[in-house]
Amino acid sequence: MSGTDASHQNNVGGLFRAHYPWLCARLRRHLGTNASVEDIAAETFVQLLESPALTPIREPRALLTTIARRLVYQLWRRRDLERQHLEQLQQADLVGGRSPEDLLQLSQTLKSLDRALDRIPGKVRATFLMSRVDGLTYPQIAAELGISQRSVSVYMTRTHALCAQHSANQHLTQRSA
Repeated sequence: MSGTDASHQNNVGGLFRAHYPWLCARLRRHLGTNASVEDIAAETFVQLLESPALTPIREPRALLTTIARRLVYQLWRRRDLERQHLEQLQQADLVGGRSPEDLLQLSQTLKSLDRALDRIPGKVRATFLMSRVDGLTYPQIAAELGISQRSVSVYMTRTHALCAQHSANQHLTQRSA
């Protein structure tokens, strides 16, 4: 680890000690539950820690608020997606009369896919969700995330490869069961 990395870690550590309680209190107004608040606050500092340490942070609370707000939006999008899937499951159950085993398998597949998406970096995941859930175009996603359209394309390719791998793994799991 280089000196700048240690310096960046120390700076983020100092910000964490100084602003974590404030950020949790701010998030509590929007989220309510302690578990979500603490998860979002911790992830905010993780993203800050993973960011390049190019310039000193002049307005740490503004930066922390921006990062946390994006994470809250991602959480809300994920909850909306889960709600949509549950509604679709209920509709399919009413129309198609799916068995409890089918519903369990579908639920497990969705949870597995959610875990797979959690393993990819934040901007890549955000790009995928903005495209697939929000229906944004690549230029809109690039503007929202402050990245190039080429990066959006690369991120989508990575996520599609992950989904294909996940689908293949699910298919193998189902065949062996």
